[in-house]
Amino acid sequence: MAGAKVAWKAFGGLSTVAAALLARKVGEQTWKRAFGRQPPKKPESPDTTWYEAVGWVVASGALVGIMRVFAARKAANYWKRSTGRLPPGLEAT
Repeated sequence: MAGAKVAWKAFGGLSTVAAALLARKVGEQTWKRAFGRQPPKKPESPDTTWYEAVGWVVASGALVGIMRVFAARKAANYWKRSTGRLPPGLEAT
């Protein structure tokens, strides 16, 4: 059981990190297409308008969150198909 827990943490963690990196790239490309320029590199900078700062933080945060949940669910489904049970910590209560 301890080995499965470590394996799931590694597998699930890697999938969500990969999803977050992909979401960041997709968000940057979408912002560039929508506004014709790169998203703000430092939204906290006073040189960035509030509109851009808040817009980027909300859009990128939501996209990263959604993609991480999507990846975690896909990883959990793969784990369940492979082992016949839910990953450690996701078992039904």
